[in-house]
Amino acid sequence: MDMTLLKEGAIIMAIGMGTVFFFLTIMIGAMNINEIVLKFIGKYFPEEVPEVKTTKKKVESNDEEIALAIACAINRASKA
Repeated sequence: MDMTLLKEGAIIMAIGMGTVFFFLTIMIGAMNINEIVLKFIGKYFPEEVPEVKTTKKKVESNDEEIALAIACAINRASKA
């Protein structure tokens, strides 16, 4: 195996990994700066939170209908 190819491959790999590391470091720094700026802006211009109006619906109990349906099902099953 030719050692020059191995050395060139290692150099190219190191350059590529260094480039990616450099880019990710810059990106994380930019995100942290963005967080600081948005916190500062949010302190003076907060977002409006819409008020959710809930209306209570009248709950009608249909327990008698459910009991009648169960009784009919039991009656029907016992005849079969």
